[in-house]
Amino acid sequence: MAKGNPLQEQLLKAGLVKKSKVSQVAREQLNARLGKAAPTAAGIEREAQRAREQKVERDRALEAERKAAARQRELQAQARQIIRDKRVPRSGESEYRFTADGAIRTLLVNEDLRRKLADGVLVIANGGEGYELLPRIAAEQVRERDASMIVLDHGRAGDEAPAQSSEDDAYYAQFKVPDDLIW
Repeated sequence: MAKGNPLQEQLLKAGLVKKSKVSQVAREQLNARLGKAAPTAAGIEREAQRAREQKVERDRALEAERKAAARQRELQAQARQIIRDKRVPRSGESEYRFTADGAIRTLLVNEDLRRKLADGVLVIANGGEGYELLPRIAAEQVRERDASMIVLDHGRAGDEAPAQSSEDDAYYAQFKVPDDLIW
């Protein structure tokens, strides 16, 4: 017999225990030392409860993600609808160029629309089907729903552009820019 517990060997020799019972006790002790104890009913129940709680939490997180995505799609659809309903009709032969999506885009406008764009009264928005001119009030409604749809807004350019120093302003104030300058 292999090296074992001397008490177990004595009990075996005396015939008080069976060899199978000694082997079973030895396996249980080994498993207990290695942390591989046979699962008990309470342990199985705890593990099942923990698995159920994890599943509920995962389901809750997935549902929250689905709701957020649906809400985002709904807001984008509302913004596109506002752009379609409130767009300003464009007319004219003068090209107005602006950058959008890393490229230079062009809209044909007349002088009145050009002036309104420069003053910030009108805003350029991407409605998905093309670029449209919107009045400032409609642009604010679109911005509340999806700010990425606003492509050009000269009225808010001061908010986004870094402030220039007063030294630069004083220097450039000496140069007169002609009113009829068109690029």
